[in-house]
Amino acid sequence: MRLTLNKIILFLLLFFCANNAFTQKADSVLVKQHSPKKATILSAVIPGAGQFYNHKYWKIPIIYVGFGTLGYFINANQTRYKEYKLAYKYRVDNDTSTVDKFPLYSAEGLLQAKNYYRRNTEISYIFTAVLYMLNVVDATVDAHLYDFNISDDLTLKIQPTLLKNSFALNDFTKGIKITLNF
Repeated sequence: MRLTLNKIILFLLLFFCANNAFTQKADSVLVKQHSPKKATILSAVIPGAGQFYNHKYWKIPIIYVGFGTLGYFINANQTRYKEYKLAYKYRVDNDTSTVDKFPLYSAEGLLQAKNYYRRNTEISYIFTAVLYMLNVVDATVDAHLYDFNISDDLTLKIQPTLLKNSFALNDFTKGIKITLNF
């Protein structure tokens, strides 16, 4: 009888431990995690896709307007650069049959204009790379802050108060009470 009672107690103990080990707590609901890595990759592959993943839809037109504007400047500066480069080439080839489109410019002026538009083209490419990197960084930071709780419970309250002096019975001291609620 003693052996069967020990078996029953062991069985009940194992049953309740196993039952408790496999139960799910009420507050442990599966929540889909918002992945900063996924937002970064999406934004790196397709600019604006990370912002879409983060539900920041208003940023997508800003990104594409920025890329469109920079694309316009790249195209305009590159076109002018090629024109001045060709004109300079025609000017210094010592062939009188080749005539360039800029008769009012000197050879030095054409060279300066060519270098000016080359520099502007390079700067436009640099700004395009910076905009691309800002797009990726913005998506990453937004994804990290996606679940950041901004609620009314986060308050800092400062108010005057009277503090009881611990050395005297009926003596109060003026003070400031700072209350921080999380």
